[in-house]
Amino acid sequence: MWAAVSSMRGVNDELGPLLRMTYPRGMERLDAQPVPLGRKLFRSWLLLFGVLPIDYDDLVLTRLDPARGFREESTLLSQRVWIHERTITPTPSGCELVDRLEAEPRAELLAAPSRAIVRALFRHRHKKLRARFG
Repeated sequence: MWAAVSSMRGVNDELGPLLRMTYPRGMERLDAQPVPLGRKLFRSWLLLFGVLPIDYDDLVLTRLDPARGFREESTLLSQRVWIHERTITPTPSGCELVDRLEAEPRAELLAAPSRAIVRALFRHRHKKLRARFG
């Protein structure tokens, strides 16, 4: 599972067909090279249906523990604060993947719609992961 969720191709598989994240050449895998923790790795454009830019993510990892998870503390165009912590824990039948999110939209008026969109997006991601890994 780690090989899939730590690659941008795997991330885009989770998000698709709703969204696609761009990334620079050489960043196909987040664990293929030393990652400078706490510093912006790159700006990723979030493309609705893979084509329409609707947001960006200035991607910053503050923890990267191969095979166990990561912690991302980024800013997005839409979010002043975006913390995404993904943990993978071995279980007798395989593993458990847990995403924990904290988000603070730039405009308070967008808080409720933002929560609904993020919830729906992560439900979609987990549905795709269950379909792939069981």
